[in-house]
This record gives sequence, C-alpha cells and structure tokens, in this order.
Amino acid sequence: MAIQSIRLFGDPVLRTPAEPVKDFDKELRKLVKDLTDTMMDAPGAGLAAPQIGVGLRVFTYYVDEQLGHLINPDLDLSEDKDEEGEEGCLSFPGLSFPTPRAIRAVATGLNMHGEPVTLEGTDLMARCFQHETDHLDGVLFIDRMDLKQRKLAMKEIREAEWSGLSAPAFKFSPHATHGKAL
Repeated sequence: MAIQSIRLFGDPVLRTPAEPVKDFDKELRKLVKDLTDTMMDAPGAGLAAPQIGVGLRVFTYYVDEQLGHLINPDLDLSEDKDEEGEEGCLSFPGLSFPTPRAIRAVATGLNMHGEPVTLEGTDLMARCFQHETDHLDGVLFIDRMDLKQRKLAMKEIREAEWSGLSAPAFKFSPHATHGKAL
C-alpha cells in the first residue's frame, strides 16, 4: 500500500487549479493506486490528487460499494439542487456542513489507460463527482455555502484541533453550470 499524507485546509495546493493529465503511463497508474489506497485508509468517499499534493486532474471515489477513478473530468449537472445535503472533506477532518449541490451529475473523462469513461450518479455519487472536480479547480466545498453557513463553518474550522492556518480567500467556480459561489 502507498498511503500518502492528506493536505489540510490552508495548504496552497488545495487552492491551485490542477493541470490536465497528458501522459497515461506507469506513473499515472501509481498515482491512481496511491489515491485509492489513501482514500480507503482514511476512509473517504473520494480523494483528488491535489489533496495529496499532486497538481493533476485525477480523482478516485468509493460510493455505494463502487470504486473507481476519473481523469480530466468534465461535468454535466442537473438543474435540481439538494440544498441541505451534508458534506465533509478529508482536508477538513471531522467536520461536515450542509452544502448545496446538483442532485444528478454526468461525469465524462478518461481512465488510467486513456480510454473514455462516462459516469452517471445521483445523490451521494453526484455530490462526490462535484466535490472532487471542484478540488481539481482549486474550489473547496466551503465556497459553495451561503454566507451565513460559511461563517459558521469557518468558526468550527478555526476551533478544530488540526487548524491554526489562516483562512484563504474564497473563489468562484469556473464551471458555467455551477454559477457563482454564494
């Protein structure tokens, strides 16, 4: 197993957009394995490469007994939103907050061999695809909250045992289907 350290909120790599994968080689397959091993060990529902300090557009997921990965993802989101769904993040250990997300998502991208992949998900799977793709864009789930909820979340983050890092600026999502963060 190749368990990696997970970067915590405040680490600049979490705010840096990841680069598209161009080489589908042995190193990429090792990265997918490292991400999978780290996610399963944590345990988590998903993990993006920037969360282990790698600036590439790769994420893994484990939702509803489905284990997989996606490289260079693009999302197509439903108009319907789940406004109250709880969401956590391995980069915010022990914390979860209501975060609005589309109820359904279709994710397209590639597998580790460079073959096209289309994944469809609803509810938790859709939430996972959106959360991990946001990581690849340097967007964090707290950016998705309304101002009141974000203030409450930031208070809990500052009080967290692992905290002590200054709060970064918030960003807007580059995805037209997401709109601006509230």
